[in-house]
This record gives sequence, structure tokens and C-alpha cells, in this order.
Amino acid sequence: MSADERTRPRREERQPALSRALIVAAAVRLLDAEGIEELSMRKLGTGMGAAATSLYRHVTGKDELIELVLDEVYGELEVPGAASAAEWRDAVSRGGHDLRAMALRHPWVASVIGREGPARLGPNLTRATDRMRALLRTGGFPADEAELAMRAVVSYVVGATTGEAAHLSRLARSGRSEQEWREGRDPRKVREENFDYGLQRVLDGLETRLSRA
Repeated sequence: MSADERTRPRREERQPALSRALIVAAAVRLLDAEGIEELSMRKLGTGMGAAATSLYRHVTGKDELIELVLDEVYGELEVPGAASAAEWRDAVSRGGHDLRAMALRHPWVASVIGREGPARLGPNLTRATDRMRALLRTGGFPADEAELAMRAVVSYVVGATTGEAAHLSRLARSGRSEQEWREGRDPRKVREENFDYGLQRVLDGLETRLSRA
């Protein structure tokens, strides 16, 4: 090393350009790969090639980040509409299956919702819940019962999917496929049938309540 090189001021390592959207996307990838227990601002920053302190310019901390990533994945939901009152049950059923599919794509979601609940209603969550509530109103539920009916469906989906997601996460960590773990019938089909059975019984109860009202 020359004398000039020794005396020349060292350039600071350039930090990558950050934004809230990039941070949220990176957090979702980290959560999908490693789970909620592994999420920290330091680890997220390291994965992005940035100092943890630079992340705080865009999010206030881990709690807000969890709210943001929850709302991000809620943006994947497609709550169907119903053109008439007769279509409400099929539409709610499809919405429940879509919520389950989203939670299985992101196995950390169900446990976070079950443990903490959405602390803040972001735009995607607000849009999904408003659409589901309107769907139940179209079916004939009064406003207050539409809210309760929606919560009953979501509670079932989250509760059923929490165990299912945990099972799949354990299999992923063990390196075994689900088919290796369970011989015989298609295990994915079995899980789907089990979930749908419970969901249809919840909807049976709501349909009975609606007919009595």
C-alpha cells in the first residue's frame, strides 16, 4: 500500500437505496423462509445489506413492520362478490378458502393474527373486511350480525389454518415431503377436505340463523 493510499480518507460504504415498500417485501421473504421468531430489524437490515438504523427512517420498529407485512399479504386476497342474496354462501366459502390459501403461502400469518391480531387496519385489510361485510349484508344479515358472522368465519379459518401451517413448517424443517410422511391418500386433498368440512358447518349455522331471522 502506498503512502497516498494510507493517508487517503476511506470512502464510506454506500448503503442501498431503501424505501418502505422494499423493506416490507424483504420482511415478507424473511418471514416466509424463517418464521416470525427470526424477524428482527438487525437481521432484516443485514439481509438487505443495510444498517438496522437506516431501516428506522422508514418504519418505527418491529411492531409497525409486522402491521405492514400483514397488510401486504392481505393484498393477495380476492374476496368474491355476490350478485344476489342466493349467492352469499358460495362467495363466503370461496373467500374463506382464499384466506386459507394465503395463510399457507405465508405460514407465519395465522399464528401472528391469532396471537396479536391486526393492531391497525391497513388499506388492504380494510378493503377485504369491507367487501366480506358487504357480501354478508347482500345475503340478508343485518349490519351488526354481518360483522359478527364475518368474525366467526375468519376465526374458524385462522384457527384451522394455524395448526395446518405449523404442520407444514415442521415438515419443511425435517426435509420430508408430506407424501413421505403420510402414505395412502393425497395428504393435501385430506387437509383441504378437513378444512372445507369445518367451514361448511360454520356456514350451515349462519344459514340457519339467517333463515330464522
